[in-house]
Amino acid sequence: MKSSDDIILKDLVLIGGGHSHVAVLKNFGMKPQPGVRLTVIARDVHTPYSGMLPGYVAGHYDFDEAHVDLRPLCQFAGARLFHDEAIKIDTVNKTVVCAGRPAVPYDVLSINIGSRPQLKNVAGADQFATPVKPINRFVDKWHQLSARVMAQPGEHRIGVVGAGAAGVEMLLAIQFRLQKMLREAGRDAEKIECHLVSRSPRILPAFSAAVAAQFQRVLDARGVNVHSGVEATAVGDGTLTLSNGTTLELDEVLLVTGASAPDWLRDSGLDVDAGGFVKVEDSLRSTSHEDIFAAGDVANVLNHPREKAGVFAVRQGKPLAENLRRALLGQSLQPFTPQKAALALISTGDKYAIAARAGMSVEGKIFWTWKDWIDRRWMAKYTDLPKMADEKKSTYDHGLTNQDTMKEISAIAMRCGGCGAKVGSNVLSRALQDLKPAPRDDILIGLHEPDDAAVVEVPPGKVMVHTVDYFRSFIDDPYIFGKIAANHALSDVFAMGAEAQTALAIATVPYGIESKVEDTVKQMMSGALEVLNAAGAALVGGHTSEGAELALGFAVNGLADREEILRKAGMKPGDVLVLTKPLGTGTLFAADMQQKAKGRWIDAALDSMVMSNHDAAKCVYRHGARACTDITGFGLLGHMVEMIKGSGVDVSIDLNALPILDGALETVRAGILSSLQPANVRLRRAIRNIAEAAENERYPLMFDPQTSGGLLAALSPDRADACVKELHELGYLHATIVGKVTAESDHLEPVTLT
Repeated sequence: MKSSDDIILKDLVLIGGGHSHVAVLKNFGMKPQPGVRLTVIARDVHTPYSGMLPGYVAGHYDFDEAHVDLRPLCQFAGARLFHDEAIKIDTVNKTVVCAGRPAVPYDVLSINIGSRPQLKNVAGADQFATPVKPINRFVDKWHQLSARVMAQPGEHRIGVVGAGAAGVEMLLAIQFRLQKMLREAGRDAEKIECHLVSRSPRILPAFSAAVAAQFQRVLDARGVNVHSGVEATAVGDGTLTLSNGTTLELDEVLLVTGASAPDWLRDSGLDVDAGGFVKVEDSLRSTSHEDIFAAGDVANVLNHPREKAGVFAVRQGKPLAENLRRALLGQSLQPFTPQKAALALISTGDKYAIAARAGMSVEGKIFWTWKDWIDRRWMAKYTDLPKMADEKKSTYDHGLTNQDTMKEISAIAMRCGGCGAKVGSNVLSRALQDLKPAPRDDILIGLHEPDDAAVVEVPPGKVMVHTVDYFRSFIDDPYIFGKIAANHALSDVFAMGAEAQTALAIATVPYGIESKVEDTVKQMMSGALEVLNAAGAALVGGHTSEGAELALGFAVNGLADREEILRKAGMKPGDVLVLTKPLGTGTLFAADMQQKAKGRWIDAALDSMVMSNHDAAKCVYRHGARACTDITGFGLLGHMVEMIKGSGVDVSIDLNALPILDGALETVRAGILSSLQPANVRLRRAIRNIAEAAENERYPLMFDPQTSGGLLAALSPDRADACVKELHELGYLHATIVGKVTAESDHLEPVTLT
């Protein structure tokens, strides 16, 4: 995470995690730009390297070898990673509109989102065909395709539309992998029938006739049916119609055709060409907006048109980083001239490749080895990241400040304490003005009233349930952090069988100029309010101050019937224990801080943390839960011991039954644990059979502190299976029975781990 000592003056936002942008991230990680907050908006946290995609499909690389993990790279660069999809740019208000979060403000913006096949001229293509680009979406489709082939007997007919280098290479990779999988399964590899459709009279029209002839020989030898000089006109359910009237019966149709760009770039008012690609100058700056840049496939460099190939996007990374810095500093930009011709190393599915450049070509296994070395070397630049010392340089040395900003920085340096540390009234009002708390008839005076305190009614026959939680942020996304903080606070109320009524926010926002503080508050409280509103809890007020680190908490009031309160005490011998969410957030985010957690692990953990316990609490209550608690900072063991002491029982936990988040066992094996783990481990004195239990690799996760963890509920064994089944239907897919309650023994240790 970016140092809390930095004063944020400008926002640099990168849309997409393409080849050019990963180079920008590495550049800014090696040489941070003081005063600049870097944010990446990416639909996928693992960005595929196009050069290794055919090898990945062919089975020569695993997922991690062929994908750049944006999360540790963003950590290295001090960048915020917002896992979302940009759908428009508001160039007037200078914000990026996203599909699932509040708009993200920018001072300088860069776009590197790749391209997609042109589908408009092929009827039914959007419904019945699979585009190979965007690559990250194709990867999932490829796994589904291969699974279908292996699950169904008989012949499988696959067609690829587009006979450029990408189309030929992809078809040969698919054929090679599927035939290998069939042979390994003891099935007939000849049951794979492949078709290649070429609009031009010959394949590989951008290359010499010699190169095309070499690949034609390979295709003929592999039994690929090549349809030259025809276009695909329509795709149906199991059919592909060509311009010469031929209809091919195919099980799968893949498109590797002419590229296009998403419509939202044109709709945003950017200057684009006929294909929708952003027109840019030699500096990679938009011809229509001086604060917007574009690179890679999505850009059209007017003076230097090139084919849509990853090699050109890779070369644009360094000059793009330099010109983004210059734009932030108000300096003149530098032109960039791409190479006219690039070396092409095109694989043939197996570990064999043809090398082509300037009309000349050679082939052999040695050229696949060469390509493999080049690709692995490129990947290593973005996966084997150096340890960086924390550079501290004055923003004044970098020209980021104008006279007005200098005054603001001086004011920040002389911040008062006490009530003087509050966020300014105007800033807070602007940030909260669009927030709409859940309407409730029992709220007499709420968030948008000018009074000194909220006023709420307690309905007749109800009792109040009070709780408070507050902690500093462990992620750089204030919107997601707001969701997690709200869920975490509400869980105490849900665990007691109560309904949330109201919430008061307690927030600390890092020092900064007004516009940046306002955006942080807006993003964070927007996320929190989504969760509160979904739970029917009205945000009625709070207190927001400035401090060194972003932090958020809530004082939550709930309502419950006096006789129906669910407590920690109440477990009975014979009960079973149901855990609703997987464990592992503590170790995973400790690894994340060290850039040792994979992006998909953190994504899965965040998905678990933003999932409310509201429905789970209702479910266990319906199934007769006798006792319940939520699993948070003391870990599973710590909170379970509280239930045991209150109930006067013993418990037995099956370590192998514990649900675990993806990656948590890997980080535990690496010795990466939360800083709170040692305090929780002191509870080991309460564990029987500790010597045997400690040998289980899941043992440390009993002590792992959880943020927005699941519920632990005690139920009668005859109702537990039905409860778990319903929890799965509600989306708590990891919910499971983890142990049983036994009668209190004469021993001091109430917990047995098996």
